[in-house]
Amino acid sequence: MLQTDLSKIGEQLIYHPKEPLLFSSGLFLFLFTGFMMIYFLVHKNHRAKTTFVTLFSLYFYYKSSGIYFLLLILSAIVDYSLAGAIYRAESTKKKKIILVFSLVLNLGLLAYFKYTNFFYSIICDLTAHTFSPLSIFLPVGVSFFTFQSLSYTIDIYRGTLKPVKSILDYAFFVTFFPQLVAGPIVRAADFIPQIFKPLKVTDEMIGRGIFLIATGLIKKTVIADFISSNFVDRIFDQPTLYSGLENLFGIYGYALQIYCDFSGYSDMAIGIALLMGFHFNLNFDSPYQSKSISEFWRRWHISLSTWLKDYLYISLGGNRRGRIRTYINLFITMLLGGLWHGAGFRFVLWGAMHGAALGFHKLYIAIFPARTSKSSPMRQFLVTTISIMITFHFVCFCWIFFRAANMEIAGQMIRQILFHFNHQILFEFFGGYRNVLLMMLFGYALHFTPKLIELKTQAAVTNLPAFGKVVFLVLVILVVVQFKSSEIQPFIYFQF
Repeated sequence: MLQTDLSKIGEQLIYHPKEPLLFSSGLFLFLFTGFMMIYFLVHKNHRAKTTFVTLFSLYFYYKSSGIYFLLLILSAIVDYSLAGAIYRAESTKKKKIILVFSLVLNLGLLAYFKYTNFFYSIICDLTAHTFSPLSIFLPVGVSFFTFQSLSYTIDIYRGTLKPVKSILDYAFFVTFFPQLVAGPIVRAADFIPQIFKPLKVTDEMIGRGIFLIATGLIKKTVIADFISSNFVDRIFDQPTLYSGLENLFGIYGYALQIYCDFSGYSDMAIGIALLMGFHFNLNFDSPYQSKSISEFWRRWHISLSTWLKDYLYISLGGNRRGRIRTYINLFITMLLGGLWHGAGFRFVLWGAMHGAALGFHKLYIAIFPARTSKSSPMRQFLVTTISIMITFHFVCFCWIFFRAANMEIAGQMIRQILFHFNHQILFEFFGGYRNVLLMMLFGYALHFTPKLIELKTQAAVTNLPAFGKVVFLVLVILVVVQFKSSEIQPFIYFQF
């Protein structure tokens, strides 16, 4: 009996391709509880703390990508060495050569795993050869830890950051498990200084951490997974089987799903880091409340949008070379941002549409600058509401190409909405999809809840006594268990 149980436990600790270690899984809760017990025993000893957390992080990544955890180790060694070489180089020319070498290695690694089949398919199309995909495994989170490492190297080249003295400290930064596989993208300049500060976890940090973990679990497991498996996936798999009305709500559903899925992961990552004494910057700020596409990108995946702005857009010249060049730089940045998300023309198109929209918005502001004239509250409300609706529907239109399996599916969805809307089934539709629509209504209501109410709720959880916090988290877990799908639902951004 005991031997059988031990074998089952051992089986859980081994990598299984179809069972990645998720924050929303019972196994992670079990492992994290044990991890935190040991963590608080060793946290006062810097070397013991960094060693223990790095080893656990590597195991966490092993549970997501198997043997490719060695790739993460190799990447850490190479980037640590090259960053040190840049710092020690005596001439700007030599620094630049080493930086270019680092960029080639990191982006080359990313290109091989993520884009080889994409470019190979293009070559096959151009040469009229049959495309047969190469068997290349895509390590989970490779785009995230590549950008994270590049922030370290580039900042040292720019002279805004000094390299760490120990490779173990750098490995701690690169492999830190809360944000390792799906972000947020944590910059070296924001994180590394925290490694060397005395660990201090306040009651406020514990309360906020528990609140974020709880809201993240609800967003992911209760909202995103439910509407995905019961509605969104079916629509996007075969859009022609459904009316335009159903396709439209399928798009609304996906807009909510990807937000709850990705922001839910970010919330949990930020919350777990807080329980360990580390602070991450906000990654989502109610993006569908945005009144313009520019505001949307200040609220959506903030760690990526600011990374692209600081390391790509500004490097291209930003807005320092005239209006036309500014629009071109914006377009290129978003085009590459789309390609970062996935190897396919639909991702390129998604990025191009956002880039064009950002340029158009800048042009609009230049032609029609905002005026400070007073207007009635009703007029302000109407203008704000219309602006939010236009921005939201543009973002939803772009999500079609982001989610659809291919351009043909995307075209089918658009045609169904335009030519086969079939509004006559409206009441039948509401009756048949009542539970899904109620969940979508609940999700959007949470999203549009005023910030003040969210902060007050967070403060209420923070002010609970220790036992109250435990009860709150247990109740959330019980709710999650009731909604949890029998099949594993990986986070959407695992594929990026």
